Parts: sequence; C-alpha cells; structure tokens
Amino acid sequence: MATPQTPYDAVLHAARDVTKLESALDAEMLGSALLGSVYAIAETDRDTAVREFVTGFLAATARRRIAAATTIRQVFAALVPDAVGTERVRPASQAPAWSGQLGRVHLTGTWAYGDVYGDQTSYLATFAYDDASGGSEHALVALVDHNIGITKDIFVGGPAERILDQVRQMCADDELTWFRSENPARLRGEVARHLAVTDDLGELPGEGSLATDRALVGARLAMLPTAANPTVPAEVEPLSAAERTDQVRRFLASPEATRFGLDAVDGPELASLHFCLSLLLDHSATFPDADPMRWSPAVSGLFLLDWVHRRAVLDMDDAAMLPRVLRAWARYASRQRGLPEAAATRTDEAIEEMVPEFARLYSTGERRSAATAAVAQLMADGVDPDDPAALDAWIEANRHRLADDGA
Repeated sequence: MATPQTPYDAVLHAARDVTKLESALDAEMLGSALLGSVYAIAETDRDTAVREFVTGFLAATARRRIAAATTIRQVFAALVPDAVGTERVRPASQAPAWSGQLGRVHLTGTWAYGDVYGDQTSYLATFAYDDASGGSEHALVALVDHNIGITKDIFVGGPAERILDQVRQMCADDELTWFRSENPARLRGEVARHLAVTDDLGELPGEGSLATDRALVGARLAMLPTAANPTVPAEVEPLSAAERTDQVRRFLASPEATRFGLDAVDGPELASLHFCLSLLLDHSATFPDADPMRWSPAVSGLFLLDWVHRRAVLDMDDAAMLPRVLRAWARYASRQRGLPEAAATRTDEAIEEMVPEFARLYSTGERRSAATAAVAQLMADGVDPDDPAALDAWIEANRHRLADDGA
C-alpha cells in the first residue's frame, strides 16, 4: 500500500481491519486509541483538538465506500458525537453485525475508593451494552490526584466484575484505603472537572492509558446523569494571620510537639521553629484544598524534597530543625483528622527516610530557583536585605551573574 498522504489516510490505514473485530467494544477501544494519538500531540485544549480532528476526518472521508472507512466513521461518531457531521454518518450495507451497538450502553454501577490521606481518589463505573452482541460488560476507572488537581490516569477494560472484585479485595486488605458506592452524577462531575484540567496540560503524565482511552472515557461519562444543581468547589481562602497564629499555638501545646521537644525550644532556635512552621502552612496553601492538616508520605515528599528548596532560603539552623518540625506536625495533623495510627506511622517513617536526600539537596542547592539562589548568595555574602544601599550595591556588583542565572 502507498504511504498515507494525510493524517486521515494514516488513520484509515490503521483502521483497515476494524470490520474483523468481534464486538462494538473492541471497535470503540480501537477508535479511542487512534484518536489518542491526536490527543497526545495537541499542545493545549486536547479535547477540542480531538473533536476538530473527527470533524475533519468525517468531511474528508464522506465519499469513502469501503467497509473499513464507513465503519470507523461510525466508531468516531459514537465516540465524539458533538463533532460536526456526526448526524450525517450512516451505517453501510456491509457494516459488521455489532455496528448498531456502538455507543449503546447503560450504567450498571458506580463506586469510589482512595487513600485515607486524601491524596488520590479513584472512580469506577461499570457499563453493559443494551444488546449482548455489543460486547462484554466493562469498567471505566479514573484516578484523580488531589495534590496536582488533575485526572492523572484513566482506563477502560473488562471483565467489569473481575475489576470490581479486585478493587474490593485490595481495599479490604489495606486499612489505609477506603471503598464506597458513589453517586453517578458526582462521579461524572469530579472526573470531568479534573479531566478538563488534564486536557489543557502542556505535558501529559508519562504513564498509563490516559491518551488511548480518553475518547472512550468521554463517551462513557456522557452517559451518566449530571447533578441537578451542580456546584463549583468554593475557592479556599488562605488562613488569616490570626488563624495561622492560632494553629501554631494549638500545635505547640500538643503532645506531638512535646514528643519531638518543640515545646521547649527557646533562644536562637525559636526563630527557626516559627520559620519552619510558617513554611508548612505556606506549602499547604498551594494545594486546591489548602488544608494544613492534610499530610501524607506524598505531600511530605513534595514539600521536603522539592517545594522548600525552590521557595525558601534556609540557614543551617532551619535545615536542622525542619524535618523534626515536619514529623511532629504530620503526626499532629493525622490525629486531628482521625487517621489510623498506621497512617501516621507510615508518614513519619517516610519523612525519616527522606532526611538524607533533603540534607543533600540543601547542601548542593541544585533545586533552588534563580531567585532563591540569589537570596541565598546575598545572605552568604553578609548583606542585610533591609539595607537598601547595601542591597543595591550587591545587585550592581553581581548584575552579570544574576543575568546569567536568569537566562
């Protein structure tokens, strides 16, 4: 066969055996995978890019009469029904027996499960074709990552019963995981809301079936009910200065602060203690939920091995104090949220294991931003940031180096 001349020709070539598939589900999974290549290479607004591609494909192939072309047109119309031209797609006389079942599914159940820390929630929905000839009952699984505010991965596969049983068993065997039935409208709203953020990412998460299953997941989500009165999550206001002071006061009076010797800190270490606590609260405010009590191994790692190096300038006293303050605060926060002791212990052990890497990153400064590195150098040179004349003189003397760092 000649080399395909257009992207549409390439898709037709890739779909040349679509009529040999055994079910509508197989065909929809193939169609979704083909559209996944469009989704993956789009730079932004990937959902729109896929819809526009399907619009162009349907227009470009309108006169194609071979069975593979007419069938993949039907598949794309079922997956992306809001593309222009889908209403004019008709099955051909040589269409496979299952073609009439494309997209004709109904919901059979919805559930949610996740970790007790609140880092991630997975949503699971199962679907069956209206006629068994369409294919087997299958499951949609979507992973929402609350730390970065996106739908991080999606998957469609089967058999649905086996997947559901595996999830139930996994949650039953792990005390740090929960499982529940979920409202279908809530499932649709949460997955779609976070998936819209994913669609606009400059770079997609590197693993999983996000791109290949995106079109099929969108089609299945559209089968679910929408909330009668959909609510947009309220933007969480950062803690006021008075609220931050109260949080710190209550923490320092806690048994966790006593356990780590923080209640007795005084002298030069006291300033480091309060600086470290301010960093914990500042980091919590960067998350969508802005909950200062939500700490986990994952959140602790984001803070201790990344954020603090990019955003803060630590002196030696601060660096020595920070892991101890984090361990105490994480245990305190775990108790405030009523998490099992195993959850607190796992976070504490994770932080302890991070300390050598934290110390290495502190000593090398390799993750400092240009601005943080400049402030660190200023302090190392003994310049008082509150002295305008000294600060101007230092900037003038280091102008070339600062320009190079920012390049």
